[in-house]
Amino acid sequence: MVIRRRLRAIFFPLFLYCVSGAAAGYFVWHALNGERGLKANDEHQARIAQLHGQLDALKAESATWRRRIDLVNGAIVDRDLLDEQARVVLGRADKNDLVVMLPSK
Repeated sequence: MVIRRRLRAIFFPLFLYCVSGAAAGYFVWHALNGERGLKANDEHQARIAQLHGQLDALKAESATWRRRIDLVNGAIVDRDLLDEQARVVLGRADKNDLVVMLPSK
C-alpha cells in the first residue's frame, strides 16, 4: 500500500506534466510551422513585397506608355515621335539617317 501510494504520488504528477508538455508543444509547433504560423507569415510578407515591386514597375511602365500616347493623341502632336513611329511601322528611313546593315548569322 505504501509503495503504491508513493508510486502514484510520483507517476501521476509526472504523467500530467508530460501530457501538458505535449499539448503545449503541439500548439507551439503549430504556431511556428502551421499554415497560419510565423514562418508562413514571413513567406506571405516576402511575397507581398515582391508583388509590390512588380506593381511599382508596372505602374512606371504604364506611366511611360501614357506619356507616349498623350504625345501622339494630344492637341499638339510631337512630330519627332510621330515620325519615329511611322518609320518603324513602314520600315522606311529618312535620307539623312545612317543605316547600318549587320550580317545575319
